[in-house]
Parts: sequence; C-alpha cells; structure tokens
Amino acid sequence: MRTHFCGLVDERLIGETVTLCGWVNSARVQSHQTFIDLRDHEGVVQVLVESDQPELFKAAAELGNEDAVRVTGTVRARYAANDKIRTGRVEIIPTSIEVLNKADPLPFHAHENAGEDIRLKYRYLDMRRPEMQQMMRTRIKLVAALRRHLDERGFQDIETPILTKATPEGARDFLVPARMHPGEFYALPQSPQLFKQILMMAGFDRYYQIARCFRDEALRADRQLEFTQLDMEFAWVSERDVQDMVEAMIRSVFAEVINVELDAEFPRMTYAEAMRRFGSDKPDLRIDLEFTDVAELVKNCEFKVFTDWANHADGRVIALRAPGGAQLSRKQIDELGAHAAKYGAKGVAWMKVEDATKGREGINSPIAKFLDDATLDAILRATGANTGDAIFFGAATYKTASDFMGALRLKLGKDLGLVQDGWKPLWVTDFPMFEWDEEEQRYVALHHPFTAPKIDDEADLRANAGTAVSRGYDMVLNGNEIGGGSIRIHRSSMQSAVFDLLGITREEAELKFGFLLEALRYGAPPHGGIAFGIDRIAALMAGTESIRDVIPFPKTTSAQCLMTGAPSPIPDAQLAEVHVSVRPREARAE
Repeated sequence: MRTHFCGLVDERLIGETVTLCGWVNSARVQSHQTFIDLRDHEGVVQVLVESDQPELFKAAAELGNEDAVRVTGTVRARYAANDKIRTGRVEIIPTSIEVLNKADPLPFHAHENAGEDIRLKYRYLDMRRPEMQQMMRTRIKLVAALRRHLDERGFQDIETPILTKATPEGARDFLVPARMHPGEFYALPQSPQLFKQILMMAGFDRYYQIARCFRDEALRADRQLEFTQLDMEFAWVSERDVQDMVEAMIRSVFAEVINVELDAEFPRMTYAEAMRRFGSDKPDLRIDLEFTDVAELVKNCEFKVFTDWANHADGRVIALRAPGGAQLSRKQIDELGAHAAKYGAKGVAWMKVEDATKGREGINSPIAKFLDDATLDAILRATGANTGDAIFFGAATYKTASDFMGALRLKLGKDLGLVQDGWKPLWVTDFPMFEWDEEEQRYVALHHPFTAPKIDDEADLRANAGTAVSRGYDMVLNGNEIGGGSIRIHRSSMQSAVFDLLGITREEAELKFGFLLEALRYGAPPHGGIAFGIDRIAALMAGTESIRDVIPFPKTTSAQCLMTGAPSPIPDAQLAEVHVSVRPREARAE
C-alpha cells in the first residue's frame, strides 16, 4: 500500500517515485499552491500541489485535518529548506491523492492544549500527536533494552499466573468470580512475589518478567489500578549482589534509550539517615536542602509547641533553611503551610532573615518574640542562614514532623527554583522491618511480609520487633522510587515468626500461604529480588510528571476508562453465570 514512511523521506530519494500513507497534519491553501503536511508515525513530509494540476488541486483544497490519505508522487528538493525536521529539504509533487477515510470534525486539534479528560476519551487521536508518539516510543525502547540486557546475561523470562489466590497485606485485591467453583474467587496479582520466590526454590536461579500487576487503590499521577513492572528474582545472593547487577542494568538502559550517563556507582543511604536529613525514604538529591534538628536549642524556650515536642520522647523539632526564602510573600508562606497540612502538619512556623548583621532587629518572624537572643543566634548558626534566607520549622512526633517537613522541602525546592538539572540516583537501605498500626493495634510490614530481617534468630526478632531492620532496599531516582526489593525469608520457621508478629494466625497463614511455608521446608535457597516500575521509569525518561502519558490506555483518577466507558454494569444473566448478585446502590450506601 505504501513504499516509504513519510518521516523517512530525504534527499537520497530525490527524483524517485514514492507512495506514502498518513494523516493530513495540516493543509494550507493559497491561490496557486496547496501545501499539505502528511504525517505518519515516523514524522511529517510536505506535499506540494500546484494549480496547474486542477483535479489534484481541487482534491487537495478539500482535505481536512486527520483525513487518512495515500499520496503517490515524485520527490524533489525544496526551494526553502526547513532544517527543523528530517524531511525539511525535500517535498513530494503528487501524481495522485486518494482519500482512504474522511475524518469527521475533530473534538480537539493536535496543537490545542486540550484537557486531560477529552484527551483520554479520544485517546486514539491523542496518541497520534508527535509528543505522545515520542513518549510511547521511549517506553517501547525501554522495555526492549531491558529485555535485551537481561537475555544476554542468562536471565530467564518466565510467565506467572494472572488468576491467583487472594492474600492479605498490601493494597486491596481485584477479585474475579470462579464460575466453576460457586462462591469462590480468584485474585488478580498485585505482583508475582510468591511465584517468583517459588521459581528460585525450583532451581531457575535468575528470573525476570515484564509483568502486569493490579491494585485496587486510589489513583494519582504516579499510580494506576493496573501497571507494568519488571520483576526479577535471584537465588544464592546477598543484598549487594542484587544491587550491583540491577544498578548496571539501569545504567545500561539509560545510556541506550536516552543517552544519559548515570553515576558509575550509586550512593547508598540508610532509611534512618534519609528520614533524618530529608524527611523522605525517597529523597530528591537534586534539591540541596537538609534538615537541622534544633530540639536541644529550643527545649527551654517560651514557644510551647517547640518545648512540648523538644521534650517529648518521640518528638522532633526541625529547622529547614530556604536560601532566598525571605522573598516569599505571606500568601506564599500560607500556601506552604497548607501544603504541609496535607501531610500531617498542624502548623509551620517561619522566620525571614532580612539582615543577618542586625540580630533580632533583622529577623521577621511571628515566633521571634518567644525566643531569646541566644536561641535566635544559635538557630542562625546551626542552619547557616544568611541575609535573604528563610527558616521553616516543624514540630511533632518524629515521623509526622519528618513527613510534612519532607513534603515542604520538595515544594520549597520547586517554588524557589532550587531543583538542579541532571540525574541523582541512590540506594535507600535498612528499612524498618515493621511499623506499628495504632488503629489496628498491630505491626504491619513496611515492605511485605516475605522480606527477611537482619536479625537471623526468631526469638531475637520477636523480642526486638519494634526496632528490627529489614534486608530491604529501594532504588531512588530524582525523588522517585523506581525499584524496590529485598532479600527474602528462606526458612519456614522465620516466615512463621513474621506472620505471627503481623497478627496472622497459624490457621490464616496455613490457609493463605500454606503452599509457601511448605515449599520453604524443602531446601529453599537464600534468594532475593527487586521490581522496577516500568511506567515510572518511562515517565522520567520522557520528561513527564504523569505516568498516564506513557501508558497507552490509562484510567482517570476516578478509576475510569473514558474511551470505553469501563467500568460498566453487567447484565443479571451474566452475573448469575458466575454466581454473583449485586446489592442495589441504596443498600450499599446504608
């Protein structure tokens, strides 16, 4: 149907006859000439129709944007070159123009800044845009590069089940009724976690899979109900073995796909250090702002919020210097406080250093009156604040203060233009094994319940669960967790101890995980792995903040597909086949 792609026609084809298929990107009709930009997935080429070809000239004048056409013609050099595009030195003089499919009036045009809802409803039009084509191609190249790298190193691509068993912990499962087993359900996998561990027990040694995963949870810019991850597992390994192998892989694919050279060795930072310095377990190191703990400086001051938390066993008082922050208006400061409130802040105190040489007189702050001169001076020295800077303070429990000041740090970095160019990868290691859930009055796993603790004795783990550290690790890039993994538990007795600490009874553990506990008893090797978020990495590579831009058919934040209308009601007859009945909305509301 065609001999060449539009975007690949160049000077080597001058004088040759070509047949091209594509969409009309634009048609500019003049008195004696019509210029058609013809586009396919490789790019755009100009078609020039002269008025001395009356039938073609008339046909060209009637073309509309996004008409699907086939053009046959001769390639010639353009009189006025356009070096901004690959085909800018040539044009096509047509001998025939065939409209293959006339487009209806468009709901939006490619050059318009259309809202996301309309883009998602007409996703097929949205993805024709060169920007979207480029982002999708970045994703395609990423997946190909990952596969190539792993295949060349002896990793085995093994598929695991999509219809599997519902398990506790983590996000909510998507459930699928089992028609042949009335009243029973499959679950769609949140990850291939247990299957890939069992593959290590089965002797496959190095596994990978580009896996589709599903989590029934709230959506946001970096989260979807269904997503794609690179899942990997290794037998007979330590943490460093896994980290070194996958670090080399990430360096390789970034160089291949977007020509970026990442650090020769990624720095490593413990979870405790990351929270202490940055208030985040995925710190963005492009922002050169760090916390200063000032509890000792303010524990005896007259500002009650500070003194209460400075003297609390689990309290923290943080100061964060913002270079150039004195320029911020009161409205901007209030907006920063509102942002921090989303992460648990009940208030954020602030101090502008308008003239560091004048002491108290050079300070603009609603809390300065509660601090004596010595305390003010100590805070300035501890934070390194100078004229023109601002200092923001957070006081609460250690975790809450760290969380909301970490969020404030990121927003300040963006608002003040402090985010450096480039790429800053790192490993975050030594995560807490458990977190205490006040609401449920039990421990929950910080990663997942199959992560091995650094404590290798079950009795010691039970006695020190609150302070136990796991063998988990995350790869972070520019403030995004792009991969997370751990060394796994490989002894049945330790796995049972962890289930017990998580409040999973023996009966429940046997019901949900009996097959795993049994497999661990037959010489399971030490093993570990990691999973990388393909969507997140592709979004970073493509330079977009939303993973929806690199997913062909994403859901909205309300978990809908606007193009197909999913989710949608199912007829009663079809529900009856799978032994399911749906309660009326009124009953569900009650």
